[in-house]
Amino acid sequence: MRVMIVDDSTLARMALASTVATLYPNLRQIEARNADAAMGLVLAEHIDIALIDYNMPGRDGLSLAADLRDLYPETPMALISGNFQAGIIDRVKELNLTFLQKPRWHNDLAIFLSNAIKQLGG
Repeated sequence: MRVMIVDDSTLARMALASTVATLYPNLRQIEARNADAAMGLVLAEHIDIALIDYNMPGRDGLSLAADLRDLYPETPMALISGNFQAGIIDRVKELNLTFLQKPRWHNDLAIFLSNAIKQLGG
């Protein structure tokens, strides 16, 4: 299975990648620093799970998630953000995403990945 990590912060990508690798060393990881780079990756290769930062330069994570939802309607996706305003949470629900709150996402990420892998039959 392949998980895509999208975050403009190198440190955040490294932290997510490290946590994913610790929890599920067999998951293959690909990383992107923004929404446009992520779309380039998913057009080149299939993803099974997406972890998406909300606040990025250019298009935000919700915009990317909407595009990914068109390509991969059943793919488990999580939006990671410290911004939990009602409008963002409403859009997360509309797009059938999981919301992981920064900076305390570690335990919720473990639960999300476990559920995602089960959903995908792994």
